[in-house]
Amino acid sequence: MVELKTFDPVDFLDTDEALIEYLNAALEERDPAFFAKAVGDVARAKGMTAVAEASGLGRQSLYRALSSEGNPRLDTLFRVLDTLDLRLAVTR
Repeated sequence: MVELKTFDPVDFLDTDEALIEYLNAALEERDPAFFAKAVGDVARAKGMTAVAEASGLGRQSLYRALSSEGNPRLDTLFRVLDTLDLRLAVTR
């Protein structure tokens, strides 16, 4: 019998390069909810509890805000990205 496992991108976000490529690909989708979920995946890969503590945000509220149903405020995204030592950039 073949055992199937649900795909979780967190399983593949094990290097800084992978995190950056993943977030850049999510931004290319131009879907705020999709990008927020991707930031949540990166936070889970780094350890949501540690990210919550370092950002000063509640762990449960981060899980909600950074889910596919969440709608985080921009300052929440910036605080999480800052905690992860990541920055957004605008290019032409």
